[in-house]
Amino acid sequence: MVSAPAYQGPVSDHFDGKRFFNHDPIQHSSGQFIKWILTRRPGPWRQRSEIGPAPSPPQRVSAGRLRVTFINHATTLIQMDELNILTDPTWSEDCSPLPWFGFGPRRRCPPGLGIEELPPLDAVIVSHDHYDHMNVDTLKRLVTKRGPRLFVGLGNGGFLTAQGVAGCTEMDWWQSVSLSKDVRLTSVPARHFSGRGLFDRCRTLWSGFVIEGPAGVVYFAGDTGLGSHFQQIRRRFGPPRLALLPIGAFQPRWFMGPVHLSPEEAVEAHRILGAGTSMAIHFGTFPLGDDGQDEPVERLNRAVEAAGHGRGDFWVLGHGECREVPPVAAKRTGP
Repeated sequence: MVSAPAYQGPVSDHFDGKRFFNHDPIQHSSGQFIKWILTRRPGPWRQRSEIGPAPSPPQRVSAGRLRVTFINHATTLIQMDELNILTDPTWSEDCSPLPWFGFGPRRRCPPGLGIEELPPLDAVIVSHDHYDHMNVDTLKRLVTKRGPRLFVGLGNGGFLTAQGVAGCTEMDWWQSVSLSKDVRLTSVPARHFSGRGLFDRCRTLWSGFVIEGPAGVVYFAGDTGLGSHFQQIRRRFGPPRLALLPIGAFQPRWFMGPVHLSPEEAVEAHRILGAGTSMAIHFGTFPLGDDGQDEPVERLNRAVEAAGHGRGDFWVLGHGECREVPPVAAKRTGP
């Protein structure tokens, strides 16, 4: 198992000089992971779910417009203000450190859009170094053939450069960069952890991202548990026009709860953020937790109804489905 090199930098409110840590402390250890592996009771997954061809997204959208494509898992295409931004891209068949031994979760649903069907890319954002989010083979293909700017958390650039993925921009929480004259990208806190091997836990930074432009605010949560960072993001950026929130790999709660939202918690995060529209990610592709393939969506739909939201407020898109996101004001005056 390949361990990432440790980040070296000044001490901060989330870095003690050796390891990063969450603002809201978590109880989530390697010992708990072993206990979970030995006591797993996974829900049902289909061996392979096939999907029909999806229409290709537009090449770009104009200033003020916002369009999103759910490719699957945490891979989405955000199109706004004449920019194309890809999140946590993975087109591989597995998300494992040892794929040649058949170790680890394998894909149960093909990507909803082929990598060759992507429009021109301006930026790729990677939330953290776990195998289902930082897929080295996919990043190599994208950087070599498409040449987008690549943004990662502190410490991840060294690992990717060693793997042949050069030119990363590392970002700390609350650090911002310009993607264009009118669009800004900011790294924001998440409640999670990092590590690709046995000896590098929390040695690189995990994060979410906020994109601001004429089209409004888009929030990509990456991987996260419920925490105070949602209030912080709302205070700093206002209600997002679109929030991309994970709903899967949430069982068992005693192990997954600190670092993964449940569907019910995703609805609570939607409320805290005041999002005009939220969209579910991180479900139905890789069997990472004990929840079944359909359980996250089924529970999300019940939670949305129980909270009194309309289905139009919290989307579950099909693999490869693309939608235009309404402005927050228009959404708030709707039924």
